[in-house]
Amino acid sequence: MRMSENRELKTRIIIAIILLAISAVLVTAGVMRGEVFIVFTKAVHICLECIGLG
Repeated sequence: MRMSENRELKTRIIIAIILLAISAVLVTAGVMRGEVFIVFTKAVHICLECIGLG
């Protein structure tokens, strides 16, 4: 493995870890705000409308 390939791989791994951490923080914030219930309620309404019951 060349030096530039090794650096590129490390950069990609660091970016992936940073994005994973940011997404975990945002999911946690959404759960703490009670948005899980809102999302599930909207999903149920959409599904019921798709099958013609809503």
